Amino acid sequence: MSAQDSCLSLIKYLLFVFNLFFFVLGSLIFCFGIWILIDKTSFVSFVGLSFVPLQIWSKALAISGILTMGLALLGCVGSLKELRCLLGLYFGILLLLFATQITLGILISTQRMRLERRVKEIVLETIQNYRSRPEESAAEESWDYVQFQLRCCGWNSPRDWFSIPSLISNESDVHRVPCSCYNSSATNDSAVFDKLSFPQFSRPGPLARPRHSIDLCVVPANSNIYSEGCARSLQKWLHNNLISIVGICLGVGLLELSFMTLSIFLCRNLDQVYDRLTRYR
Repeated sequence: MSAQDSCLSLIKYLLFVFNLFFFVLGSLIFCFGIWILIDKTSFVSFVGLSFVPLQIWSKALAISGILTMGLALLGCVGSLKELRCLLGLYFGILLLLFATQITLGILISTQRMRLERRVKEIVLETIQNYRSRPEESAAEESWDYVQFQLRCCGWNSPRDWFSIPSLISNESDVHRVPCSCYNSSATNDSAVFDKLSFPQFSRPGPLARPRHSIDLCVVPANSNIYSEGCARSLQKWLHNNLISIVGICLGVGLLELSFMTLSIFLCRNLDQVYDRLTRYR
């Protein structure tokens, strides 16, 4: 066996092993998404998301798992069986994914201000319509979860909630905000937070239940609430995790470039191997 044949064999099995790993990874992602759909109740009480947003994310996970498995299967079969058509299709899909990621990156960087304004409009609209339609509360519950996780209140400040019709009380002049704005760490009395009728953020356990009801949980604005708006909290989070985000994007891009290089190299050199084999017959 010549050095070129040995190199091609190494590339073939290397491509096969890497794609086999991603096939297993895709199957795990798919199973994870299906598990969330099947076992919603326990997962809702653990994570804190309501049924509707959780269902969307679980379906997205299942679909991405299937796509990962399909792409990895193309790479595995194409490299192991040395099929040029499958290797070419594998290279084409990877090239399309890579071009899409580059395009999205350019659009996000060039249209960042427009994107920020659009996000602000969506958030303020969600706040303005808070609990006006109890049967369509997926976006509102998701925003509650964002406030709870980022430890913030409103978009600019808690004052964004002061003019919301569903939170205005006729019995009192005190402004009210959703329970997701409540800062439980600001007081040593944890029982205060436990008494809040806010099951979406209750502790995991048998008493936890999904929050998909018309119950409105509010706290006074002069109590222990987060004083910072979520716009600034989100900017802090992006700044603190910028290196990780860029590193992951670069890692994925380099991985795709490596797979594309290996697949196209193997595809282009298969003809030379076939020609030598036909001459030896």
